[in-house]
Amino acid sequence: MNKLNRKLAIITTAGLILVIVVSLFLVLNWFNNSQTQSREFYYGVEFAYSNETAQVKQLVDKVKDYTNLFVLGSLGYLTDQTDLTEACDYIAAAKLNFIVLFTGMDKYSYNITEWMQQAQTRYGDRFIGIDRYDEPGGNQLDDGASQLIKSDLISPNATYADVANAFVGNLSVFPTYYLNYAPRVFTADYALYWFDYQAGYSGIFGEFVGNESRQRHIALCRGAAEAYGKDWGIVVTWKYNQPPYLESGDELYDDFSLAYSAGAKYAVVFSYPNITDYGTLTEEHFEALQRFSNTLRTDPASFGSYNPHVAYVVPANYGFSFRRSDDSIWGLFPADSFSAKIYGDVEYLTAQYGAQLNIFYDTPQATAQLGSYQKVFYWNQTIP
Repeated sequence: MNKLNRKLAIITTAGLILVIVVSLFLVLNWFNNSQTQSREFYYGVEFAYSNETAQVKQLVDKVKDYTNLFVLGSLGYLTDQTDLTEACDYIAAAKLNFIVLFTGMDKYSYNITEWMQQAQTRYGDRFIGIDRYDEPGGNQLDDGASQLIKSDLISPNATYADVANAFVGNLSVFPTYYLNYAPRVFTADYALYWFDYQAGYSGIFGEFVGNESRQRHIALCRGAAEAYGKDWGIVVTWKYNQPPYLESGDELYDDFSLAYSAGAKYAVVFSYPNITDYGTLTEEHFEALQRFSNTLRTDPASFGSYNPHVAYVVPANYGFSFRRSDDSIWGLFPADSFSAKIYGDVEYLTAQYGAQLNIFYDTPQATAQLGSYQKVFYWNQTIP
């Protein structure tokens, strides 16, 4: 073989190797992108700070390029069907998916179920669903204005099971009814997630509030969602009870990242009251949302993965908040002989396993899941 032929052979071989390497890169890139796209994740903001359509549009314009979910949660704003439709038209035109909060029974001058049906036709899949009956579990535990089961409605001999059945039965009216008109029915809550799901909600947004353990809320909300075969998400609410109300941008980024890595389907930041041009949201929060969106698009694996492999099982019907050892049960009974131990167990297990922990109630729904867990702990056993 002469020198020219040898050079041509070398060039041909090098070219072939280059083609193989480039092809392999493209295949791997396609595979990674297809894997990313197969994970449905909705993230964005909740507008709750104004009744003005112009301010809805302003926030939509601010976030439409780096979020895909908008929750319309301003109660006063939703008293006018024309304004509601105009706002939703604008949100959908910006290619954002959206959820609408409806609450109260006598606030509306129009038929909200007819509007929901029309919205499904008008907006298609952009209209994800509605949020109905806010914080039912939290209201029950803290004797809130919307507490479902009050002390004067139960007998002196009522058991935890009696209250659980009454709570679930009363709450189930809402998802059961509205699922006839909306594609999904959600609520946000900070306790009793298990019983919210048992009542039939499509998904619960666990509240990341104050400095409370994010891992505990994930364990409770995700565990309940898994047991009932439903979706779950998180909503970042107030860290402070005075301005600036919200956590920092870096903390918001970390909370969204944690939710994604733990398998959530939704993540939202709540904006209320109106203390900035965008409620409580500032430029550092928008920068954090942009940064999260960029990472999600380009390198989602960098968030890591917190798949649950440790389970903690508590007694059936045990309506406990897990916030402190002496907290009430169902907002109606004082802490009992199990409360301090269960609280301590959860504190220990979340410290040990973080977002890899799920909490279940001792029911058939839990039993069906436990076989896939590497470690299972029960409330009535000693936990190191």
